[in-house]
Amino acid sequence: MYFLGIIKGALTARAGSISFSFFMAIFPFLLFVLNLIPFIPIDNFDSILLNFIEILVPSDSEEFFAEIFFDIQSKPRGGLLSSVFLLSIILTANGVSAIFASFEESYHIELSRNFFKQYLYSMGVAVLLALTLLFAVVVAVFFEVYIFSNIKELLQNTLAWIRFGQSFFYIVLIYFSVSILYYFGTIEGKKSSFFSPGAIMTTILIMFTTWVFGIYIENFSTYNQLYGSIGALLIFMLYIWLNSNVLLLGFELNATIMSLKNKSKENN
Repeated sequence: MYFLGIIKGALTARAGSISFSFFMAIFPFLLFVLNLIPFIPIDNFDSILLNFIEILVPSDSEEFFAEIFFDIQSKPRGGLLSSVFLLSIILTANGVSAIFASFEESYHIELSRNFFKQYLYSMGVAVLLALTLLFAVVVAVFFEVYIFSNIKELLQNTLAWIRFGQSFFYIVLIYFSVSILYYFGTIEGKKSSFFSPGAIMTTILIMFTTWVFGIYIENFSTYNQLYGSIGALLIFMLYIWLNSNVLLLGFELNATIMSLKNKSKENN
């Protein structure tokens, strides 16, 4: 049933829809966050956030994000915050709504929400995901600045431990974000556990694809040679598309398990 859902559910087409909507949503949100950095009175917060972002993106896209990061950091634009924040909420909600719509197109999903109810759910989940990201960054700040400032004398390689801590928070962030999407994505989602097998599989696959994709980009890709500076953008878009497929694979696993449970109850 799992592979039947993948084949009949037009998985790659749905992944394309998700990746486009996510790509349209991420940059306004990133612009809003970066505009806040000059006004946050925390030592080294900018470098910690940049390091966190560098973990989240492919290696060849790090310079692309760093240029945007340093440009906005050096030029505070307080007047843009309200308009960018409103735009980021709308576009992020559109991205989440596209994900939920792709979930409902699954072969195993029978029930669906109306447009207005789904958009309200999308806005709520968008805010929840933003709070999850900010919480992860704040915890990373606490981990690096406050904890390691006290015990760094006991550690032989402080930088390696900081990287390990950042990677750990990255994994936890992915797992909670995926669990949130699966749980609120469909009506049937709330009938299953928040921490689902699909979320575990998706987290593992995202870590694996990130590792393999990084090796491919570093050793075999010629995007930057062919397209110049725009190659980093193409690499990032390809990375989003791959993980959109992974997100749907995990959802199909949860949907298959839920479908089998429902059929078992009907037979009994």
